[in-house]
Amino acid sequence: MISKKKNVLRAAAAVFAAAAAFTLVGPTGSAYAIDHVTCDPDAQFLKIWSHNNGKDSVDCYANGGKTNFGGWWVDKISTGNNDLKYYDANGDVLKIGRGKVMTFPNNPPKVTAIEIL
Repeated sequence: MISKKKNVLRAAAAVFAAAAAFTLVGPTGSAYAIDHVTCDPDAQFLKIWSHNNGKDSVDCYANGGKTNFGGWWVDKISTGNNDLKYYDANGDVLKIGRGKVMTFPNNPPKVTAIEIL
């Protein structure tokens, strides 16, 4: 009887130890959440000027992550203090480093997604 109790206690201790170890070193995937934010001229946000179906838009983003951009045509990008990847409708991916301003006056890309690295 005593050995059964010891085995149960050992098994419970092993389960507890495994759970504690998983909690400490468990999934370490990145939890990024890109945010659409109000454009602040003093902040170094990613800022994108774009147009689609007769509408113009200026949008700012903060924090790392990837989001859908809806196939808008991009006229200008200011990366601020962000490294950026944009995904265009042709399947191309372009990386732009922080502190860059790019304009596309004659041939704007149609962007499907953006990613702050």
